[in-house]
Amino acid sequence: CTLDYTALTCCSASCHYNQVMGFFYNNSGDDKWDKGQLILVQVVGSLFCCFILVSNAMVIAAVITNKRFHYPFYYLLANLAASDFLAGIAYVYLMFNTGEVSRQLTVKGYFIRQGLLDVSLSASLANLLVIALERNISVMNWKVHSNLTKRRVILLIVLVWAISILMGAVPSMGWNCLCNLSVCSQLAPIFSRSYLIFWSASNLVVFLVMVAIYMRIYTYVKRKTAVLTAHTSGSISRKRTPIKLIKTVMVVLGVFVICWTPGLVVLLLDGLDCKSCNVMKLKRPLLLLAVLNSGINPCIYSYKDEEMWTTIKNLLRCIGNGTRRQRSTKANARPLSSVQDTGNSQPPSEEIKNDDQGMLKT
Repeated sequence: CTLDYTALTCCSASCHYNQVMGFFYNNSGDDKWDKGQLILVQVVGSLFCCFILVSNAMVIAAVITNKRFHYPFYYLLANLAASDFLAGIAYVYLMFNTGEVSRQLTVKGYFIRQGLLDVSLSASLANLLVIALERNISVMNWKVHSNLTKRRVILLIVLVWAISILMGAVPSMGWNCLCNLSVCSQLAPIFSRSYLIFWSASNLVVFLVMVAIYMRIYTYVKRKTAVLTAHTSGSISRKRTPIKLIKTVMVVLGVFVICWTPGLVVLLLDGLDCKSCNVMKLKRPLLLLAVLNSGINPCIYSYKDEEMWTTIKNLLRCIGNGTRRQRSTKANARPLSSVQDTGNSQPPSEEIKNDDQGMLKT
């Protein structure tokens, strides 16, 4: 479009900003849900999302309340739990804006729905990359925790969320197909295929970088352990080396790669306009696999870290005790009824009177 008024008017007329999503679904490929199937997914999905929200909130609370977790690694781990918490919110919003409801969404509503998912995934990926770099620094110095200051950790956390929000907002800022329907993707009907190629390819590259970092860490730790074992009488205590935390992070990274790589590959195939790949059939099972990842991570933290599990149990016990104490306080604070005040009241006995007189004399 040129800059003259006529051309701009013609260009804006060819764009479809005011259309509902049903128009774009009809253009790229219908996405219909069976009503019973959708209700089942919403009920089961809501319960699982509640678990995601509660479990990740407990991990964040454990890091805040336990002073033994006030180190860079655990702050970054809590930030990863925060991204999974956001993913739980995004999945709830997605479930109740799917099916016929999604066809009535505005373009802005669809950008919000997909933007939440993109931000949560980008935040998880960026957090894992930052944790990998933090582990690399600590291992190369052969320390359990790195020397990163709290200020630098806060700056890293802010940078992670700034990049994630930017990645989620890119399609709504113009990288979409609202003015050129021929380049729309099937899985995200208002996202251009070029954006899907960029987004999926960049995430896969970050996966490879993290795998390379952890392979380097693993090789260094194995070589260092062999050297130290040869010069000591016994085996090295793993609690005094960075090995334990590295194993936790490697399990988290492995689960993340398993849960997200198939979906990213399918997005890449959709971006490459693979007609024979039938990406629409793979959309739902791969999304469920991605949802599973946000619920598995807190279980990994608790299973691999005994201190984390103990702290979470103590928090749950405190919540339970607080709830019971609140109930008993309310029960004791109830005023007596008028019948109890008048009809059931009895005059004090002689023994009570004698006791009162004795107390007064004393």
